[in-house]
Amino acid sequence: MSPHPLHQQLLDRVQTRTARIGVIGLGYVGLPLAVEFARQGFHVAGFDVDEGKTSRINAGKSYIPDVSQKDLADVVASGRLRATTRMAELADMDVIDICVPTPLRKTKDPDLSYVVKAVEAVAATLKRGQLVILESTTYPGTTEEVVQPMLEAEGLKADEDFFLAFSPERVDPGNQQFNTRNIPKVVGGLGTASTEVAAALYGSTVNTVVQVSSPRVAEMVKLLENTFRSVNIGLVNELALMCHKMDIDVWEVIDAAKTKPFGFMPFYPGPGLGGHCIPIDPHYLSWKARQHGFECRFIELAGHVNSSMPEYVVERVAEALNTVRKPINGSRVHIVGVAYKRDVNDMRESPALDVIDLLARRGASITYSDPWVPELRTGGHVFASIDLDTAVAGRPDCAVICTDHSVFKYDALVKSGVVIVDTRNALKDRRAPNVFRL
Repeated sequence: MSPHPLHQQLLDRVQTRTARIGVIGLGYVGLPLAVEFARQGFHVAGFDVDEGKTSRINAGKSYIPDVSQKDLADVVASGRLRATTRMAELADMDVIDICVPTPLRKTKDPDLSYVVKAVEAVAATLKRGQLVILESTTYPGTTEEVVQPMLEAEGLKADEDFFLAFSPERVDPGNQQFNTRNIPKVVGGLGTASTEVAAALYGSTVNTVVQVSSPRVAEMVKLLENTFRSVNIGLVNELALMCHKMDIDVWEVIDAAKTKPFGFMPFYPGPGLGGHCIPIDPHYLSWKARQHGFECRFIELAGHVNSSMPEYVVERVAEALNTVRKPINGSRVHIVGVAYKRDVNDMRESPALDVIDLLARRGASITYSDPWVPELRTGGHVFASIDLDTAVAGRPDCAVICTDHSVFKYDALVKSGVVIVDTRNALKDRRAPNVFRL
């Protein structure tokens, strides 16, 4: 049987790099993807409702740490990448890649409002032969139950008149080893044609493409990956609490266990989960499971353990201050690092925010150092980052290492004698009476 002409036309345009690609959402996922497509020779338009972002991109100015200034400036100067807020220009695209946020509501239900708005914009200009890909993390069934009906509302049929696929983003902000190009890309299309054109698109840009049988499988892949991390972090966080009760060094236990060459993968305790995926994705899975009458007890228990870690950190602060006969109330507590992970400026779901709010509620006076986050707004307060050496010179009552950025130098802090609660094992080689580890 000869291939569908629309299918073959799009494959030809992808293979010759003449396909025009639109990326909706220019954050941690969308901007690196748009730049990589442009670097591979495609003409790319980035779409975002934030005019500040589109203006900076068109000026060749990167605001995402994982996108180098040079790479962005080069593709903008060459004319292969531009950014716009005009969603009507989606009509000119051959491929549309949706990379918008999918947060949770306060009730822990999925918030698809950004996806719905993006799909509404695509549907308004949808034409025959276009490929639409959703990358936003979501629950299994979203592509077929939400996106497909919206796009088919005017009469075009998915996998016949246009092509539809899901390909989960796998961005790891701040990771110097893995990037858009060398992270394998999972692709699940609505049918054979959709899977093939989506796989061809990513195959032109990404080293490895993994095809799966449906969007539902691809959606579940992403949730499994991050739920796996959440559950294992929950396990090791609980182990940390247990080891503290038993006066055992949990970090030493993990270091020894990871010497086993099979059947073990090291995970590390911390002040809680942060970022745009791991604290959120398991809730998408358990929400969808409940609709099918299935209770994810294991997953939700891990979430409970992880979400309680900021309170445990505050208890450790209380214990540390107690050794110098001080209460939390009235003490000056300095937070070292507030981003959710090292060497990024992302504050989404950062456990440091909960630690700060809990300490403030108990009467502590808070300051912080984080070169990646110059200003912080939380709990109705506005804080400005101060240099760590300046903070040490001010002799706070306690310092809490919440994020171990690589630029931090801890020698002066340890030598100062200030009690330190180290939630990241940043002071592994600096054992001292004033250092209290998680």
